[in-house]
Amino acid sequence: MEFFFWLSIVILFYIYIGYPLLLSLLPKQKIATRSDDELPTVTVIIPAFNEQGVIAATIQNKLDQDYPADKLQIIVVSDESEDNTDSIVNDFENKYDNVKLLKQIPRQGKTSGLNLAFQEIKSEIIVFSDANSIFDLDAMKALVSTFSDPAVGYVTGKMVYVNEDGSMVGDGCSAYMKYENHMRDLESSIGSVVGVDGGIDAMRTELYTKLNADQLPDFVQPLKVVEQNRRVVYQPKAILKEEALSDNGSEFRMRVRVSLRALWALSDMRVLLNPFKYGLFSLQLFSHKVMRYLAFVPLIIAFICNVALLGSGAFYNLSLFAQIIFYALAFVGHNNPESSNKWVGLAHYFCLINVAAAMASLRFVKGEKIVIWKPRQG
Repeated sequence: MEFFFWLSIVILFYIYIGYPLLLSLLPKQKIATRSDDELPTVTVIIPAFNEQGVIAATIQNKLDQDYPADKLQIIVVSDESEDNTDSIVNDFENKYDNVKLLKQIPRQGKTSGLNLAFQEIKSEIIVFSDANSIFDLDAMKALVSTFSDPAVGYVTGKMVYVNEDGSMVGDGCSAYMKYENHMRDLESSIGSVVGVDGGIDAMRTELYTKLNADQLPDFVQPLKVVEQNRRVVYQPKAILKEEALSDNGSEFRMRVRVSLRALWALSDMRVLLNPFKYGLFSLQLFSHKVMRYLAFVPLIIAFICNVALLGSGAFYNLSLFAQIIFYALAFVGHNNPESSNKWVGLAHYFCLINVAAAMASLRFVKGEKIVIWKPRQG
């Protein structure tokens, strides 16, 4: 029992602390930037399904970007929306020459929508935005300027969660994003980022790969770029503000969905786990994604072994007490989602994403796939 307890602890330490420490010690690579007079043409793709409450603000946000209007095209792909999304986009289309509505009928999901929009693109760069993604006004220029480095094929920005009034979310998912953004900064500095947001990304049009409808574009597309020997990098100056999901159920369903599609993406792109061909990136992919999604396994083993070791010494008694307190805080957070206590929020969100990963893993083993879902309902 002691062996499995300590093995689980070592694995968990590596996943959350050891891997970031390793990245911080590796040699760094710099990224060049582009001057304003060299800015390329850009097409923003916005997939949408029943987004009448947010789509106007998102389109206007892209039109207001500090970017030359004659180099900017906006395509909204409506996935057979049933509300007023199409009419709202039509109003923009009639007013602005660089806004276009594409209708995807029948409904086929986000990935198919991106493939459809790609057929219309003639620009050098594609920018991906969610239907509720509000960029800082200099975000697009920050994203695109990063492509002045010819080794860069894909760029992801920095997402921060906000409340409905625009104020920053204090704990939970916000702390998780801070940790993820730090990881992306470290990974970008040594080569390529493993995971991106999807709500504020950009890539070279020439590198776009048509994906299957069930594939997660936010994950598979950048991996395809790495497969083509280009870098995927993080640009912290490109900031996206997005509303946090308002309830635990929606957040949990979203995490299950994303985790399940990511597991299938890892399966589809398992060739990148070959260290003899992809070297350091294989270690990154295994450490940041495979081990992270399976972290619930050593968490469970550590707890079970600790229970069995109760009474074997003061350390084991104390460690079990610490685990019980941690999970109790998570339970309090689950029952009191409005709690402002920092530690309650962190414990709850940590458990939420790991339970979601466990459920997604079970569904993955059963062969389940997700293609279509309702935005902001998970």
